[in-house]
Amino acid sequence: MALTAERYAELTELCRRFRIDVLTAIHAAQSGHPGGSLSVCEILTYLYQEHMNLDASKPDDPDRDRLVLSKGHAAPMLYRNLAEKGFFPKEELTTFRAIGSRLQGHPDMNKAPGIDFSAGSLGQGVSAACGMALAGKLGHKDYRVYTILGDGEIEEGQVWEAAMFADHYKLDNLCFIIDNNDLQIDGRVGEVSSPYPIDEKFRAFGFEVFCCDGHDFAALEETFQKVLKVTGKPAAIIAKTIKGKGVSYMEDQVGWHGKAPNDAEYEQGMKELEEVR
Repeated sequence: MALTAERYAELTELCRRFRIDVLTAIHAAQSGHPGGSLSVCEILTYLYQEHMNLDASKPDDPDRDRLVLSKGHAAPMLYRNLAEKGFFPKEELTTFRAIGSRLQGHPDMNKAPGIDFSAGSLGQGVSAACGMALAGKLGHKDYRVYTILGDGEIEEGQVWEAAMFADHYKLDNLCFIIDNNDLQIDGRVGEVSSPYPIDEKFRAFGFEVFCCDGHDFAALEETFQKVLKVTGKPAAIIAKTIKGKGVSYMEDQVGWHGKAPNDAEYEQGMKELEEVR
């Protein structure tokens, strides 16, 4: 069922607020990864606020859907969505990367509720997601597993070992989502170690592949509904996004991969996001 215009507007407003809060948390910490956090905003927001079967009052529910943020440096946007769902107080977001905080630079499943995997080195999360999906199959569970990867991350060989595993075990309860913002820490992904054409590679590994605009909720809704109908094979979504989306001076700029804004830059970003209303 397609999103209503009212719901589309509600999700869009959530993303505006989430971008404000994420930028605020990174600025306060003077550390973090704003570019990749902002590029994945709509994807995470759609999954957590609209699509996935989750209940914050039962964070360890064995029948819940799972999400593995394999690109763990986008943790601020994950935390913002978990807080919105009620897994922990929104006030805790201001402790991002502080000593003793549950909300560190990469998600830790042993600290904060709602986190399904402790992400760190890129490429590892997808293997855990495959294990979760296989466990669901063996346990005759109906839950689904989603894992979000960066496009630079798929240069890691472990990603393709996991892809072979997913195909071999016909994990049709598993969906890879590629945050295709075309930038990684060292530059354009096509210039560093090109993974293109990404869609054809995943098809060659036995996946049902979809491509969509990763910032358009209507496109995300349509694509994820198609994923639910895939049988006998895993799915992959190549979501075209913009690194730093929503803050003009960060958009499509590799320098904002892992740098916090200074006071003047923060104020400019806040002004732009407030004006979007």
